[in-house]
Amino acid sequence: MSENGKTVVAGIGDLHVAEHAPSACRELFSEISSNADVLALCGDLTNLGTLREAEILAEDLRFCTIPTVAVLGNHDFESGQERQVAEILRQAGVCFLGDQVHEVDGVAFAGVKGFAGGFDGRMLAAFGEGAIKSFVGEAINEAMRLETALQTLDSDRVVVVLHYAPIAATVEGEPRELFPFLGSSRLAETIDRFNVRAVLHGHAHHGSFAGQTPRGIPVYNCAKTVPKEGGRSYALIEV
Repeated sequence: MSENGKTVVAGIGDLHVAEHAPSACRELFSEISSNADVLALCGDLTNLGTLREAEILAEDLRFCTIPTVAVLGNHDFESGQERQVAEILRQAGVCFLGDQVHEVDGVAFAGVKGFAGGFDGRMLAAFGEGAIKSFVGEAINEAMRLETALQTLDSDRVVVVLHYAPIAATVEGEPRELFPFLGSSRLAETIDRFNVRAVLHGHAHHGSFAGQTPRGIPVYNCAKTVPKEGGRSYALIEV
């Protein structure tokens, strides 16, 4: 906990741990543990969603000495082993959000992977072919899962962890043609109905660090490659 009594949350996404680069995160996790009270992993923890990649990350997480919460990203689903990947990391001490919430030092964490679909007036509508309806349905289902989790919380310090972006501002810098695939405003619509202090996400590797929901809730793009204060690859947010 910082000197002003606030909890310091470190957020990072898109680690993309791969088999050809073992031990790549050990120094990073050790540094984060010295600077924060909680680590939030914002998806794409592995590169191809393989069990070996998850095992490598689990080994590196031994160097993280603070509580860790996480959501999966699209890369973690690539090999169809996302449940096994999550279980390996759960055994390494990671608390996965989604169907459950987690509290550390009075800060409540809720989160889901999220999904694509576009932002504001350019959101894709569930109209036409079944494939389109299924696509939009996935975005709606993720927003509903987040709403269900947020409804269970009774805290004045709530942090939401996502992989996909809830607003367009934090994907600025990516090609505009990719915007519909980087997130969905349906997530922001849900978030704005609750007393949320901050939102952390990843996925947009070339996006912008900070923005806010229509109601003014701060949103931070924690993708590893996005420039952050002090030149760090991770964000430090006081809650």
